Formats: sequence, C-alpha cells, structure tokens
Amino acid sequence: MKTANPIHAAIAGLIALGATAALAADGPVKQPDDTEKCFGVAKAGQNDCRSSRHSCAGTAKQDKDSVDFKYVPKGTCDKMGGKHYPVDSSK
Repeated sequence: MKTANPIHAAIAGLIALGATAALAADGPVKQPDDTEKCFGVAKAGQNDCRSSRHSCAGTAKQDKDSVDFKYVPKGTCDKMGGKHYPVDSSK
C-alpha cells in the first residue's frame, strides 16, 4: 500500500496544474470604464495583467513593481505616485 502515496501525490499535482492553467487562460482583467492603467502601484498578487516578469493577472511577486499595473480611476495615477507607462528597472 505504500505505492499509493506517490500516485496520489502525482494525481494531486496534475489537478493543481490544470487549475493553474485554467486561471492563466482567463487572460487580462478587462479595463473598467473611467479608469486608466497605472504602473508601479499594484500590491503583490493584485496586478491586472501580465508583464515581462510573469504571465498572468494576480501574479505579481512584489508591491509596486514598475512593470505591473493596476486599473485606477482616471486622474488618480499621478497622485498615487504611479506612471502611465511601464518602466523596467531590471535592464
């Protein structure tokens, strides 16, 4: 019966991989009306689209990364200290 544990682990891994792929397939968050993209203000895990560092919305690894954006009400990005274009500081 000890061989069942690796099999169960493999099945669980495949299920988790499938769920992750399904979430990634959803693509970017649709931009709501009266909002603008604001780069460098999203908290980790709360970005609204992919970037040069990851492939999916909600997967930012750090707060306020300059390549990740969040949709914010029009006219508030500058007040929040964000940018209207991505700035990749890793290059």
